[in-house]
Amino acid sequence: MASTIDGLPTEHEALDAYSRVVTTVSERLAPSVANLRVTRRTRGGRMPSGGGSAVVLTPDGFLLSNAHVVAGRGAGGRASFVDGREVAFEIVGRDELSDLAVLRADARDLVPATLGDAERLRVGQLVVAIGNPHGFAGSVTAGVVSALGRSLPARLGRQSRIIDNVIQTDAALNPGNSGGALVNGAGEVVGINTAVAGVGLGLAVPINAATRGIIGQLMSDGRVRRAYLGIAGGPRPLPPRARARREGMTSAVEIVEVVPGSPAERGGLRAEDLIVAIDGEPTPSVDVVQRLMGAERIGRTIDVAVVRDGRDVTVRVTPAEMSG
Repeated sequence: MASTIDGLPTEHEALDAYSRVVTTVSERLAPSVANLRVTRRTRGGRMPSGGGSAVVLTPDGFLLSNAHVVAGRGAGGRASFVDGREVAFEIVGRDELSDLAVLRADARDLVPATLGDAERLRVGQLVVAIGNPHGFAGSVTAGVVSALGRSLPARLGRQSRIIDNVIQTDAALNPGNSGGALVNGAGEVVGINTAVAGVGLGLAVPINAATRGIIGQLMSDGRVRRAYLGIAGGPRPLPPRARARREGMTSAVEIVEVVPGSPAERGGLRAEDLIVAIDGEPTPSVDVVQRLMGAERIGRTIDVAVVRDGRDVTVRVTPAEMSG
C-alpha cells in the first residue's frame, strides 16, 4: 500500500499493536454500550435526574449499569445506542452494596457484550474504558490496570460495606462513563466503571464469580440477599510457615477492619487476622469470601479459619443478613 506522503507510512501502517487493540475493541463493544438518560417520578411527572452508561447483557434487553447511576425512587428513563435507536428502560434490580444494577430496555435485538473474568487481570495489563456519556457519540479511553484489590466504600441506609477487589486503572474516566465497560484486550468486559477517584485514577467494579452471582440474582429476583460478617479485607501473600501448612495455597484475605457490633466482632475476628478458610473451603481471595457469604449462610454458625500471629485459630461466627 503506497504512502499518501512520500516517506511517511499510511494510516493503516502507522497503527501499532496497541492502537490496533484499542480500535478493534472499541469497534466491537460500541454497539453493546448504551447512553442512559435517567428520570425519576415526581408529582409533576417525570423529571431528569442524571445519566450514565450501561452494558448490554442479553439480546432481549437486559442491561448492566451502576446502582448510583439509576438511584432514586421511581427511576427509569431512555437508553440510546450508537445505531441511533432510543428505547425506554426500567429498573429490574439495584444493589447499592456492589454498586450494580440490572435494567430492562424495551428492545429484543440488542448486541450483548461478552463478560470476562477480572481475576485473570494483571497489573500493567492494557484495558479500554468504553462509555456512552453523550448519546450517539461514544467515549473510548485506554490505559493500564494500575492496581488490583482496591476497596471502595458503599452504603445502604445505616449499613456500610466495602466493595472489595475494585480495579484501579489510569484510563481517563468522566462521570458520564459510570456504568460503562472496562474491557480487556480480548474484547471481554472485566469491570463496570463506577467512580472517578482523582486525576488519572478510575475505579471499576470487577466482573468475577461474586459479581456474576449478584447479576444473576438481580435478573431473577430483583434483589440480593447476602450474609454479613462485618469486615473489610484485602489480598495478602501467606507467610512461609503458614504456606507450608497448606499445600498449594499461597495467598489469603487479611482483615483490614472489623465493623463495631458486627457478627465478626461478636465472634472474635480481629484486624490483621488472615482468613484462610470458611467452613473448610480455602479463601485465597476476597472474591471467594464474598462468594461464600451467600443467603444460605445467614443465621448459620460458620467456622472461620485464620492465621493470627503465626498460629492457626478457628473462630465461630454467625453471619447476619445484610440489610438497610
